[in-house]
Amino acid sequence: MEREDLRRKVDLAFLSAFYGGMLTEKQRRILSLHCEEDLSLGEIAEEVGISRQAVHETLTRAATRLNEMEASLGVAARFRRMEDGLESALEAVKGKEYDRAEQLLTELLKLDQEESNGI
Repeated sequence: MEREDLRRKVDLAFLSAFYGGMLTEKQRRILSLHCEEDLSLGEIAEEVGISRQAVHETLTRAATRLNEMEASLGVAARFRRMEDGLESALEAVKGKEYDRAEQLLTELLKLDQEESNGI
């Protein structure tokens, strides 16, 4: 369970990097305390001056909002695809696999153009 909770926190922090500006200040603060400071619900409640239940509800609403935005816009997934592709291309260059690196970069450019055009 601890590993699953850590993964959830990392995913929420990642989504927050892209969509955090769309959350309320209160949601951002509570999410930051939860994901980045790794405070418990009780510790956050004490820090913010609200009940533990209110912290839980705020985190749930923030997570729902972040996931809805990602489902709709896909910015974080696109970032991960591009990052993975660039890392693969760099490894190909380091391994002197220039044809493979060129192919990977060409695919990334095509993907970028398709997504920019809304395809």
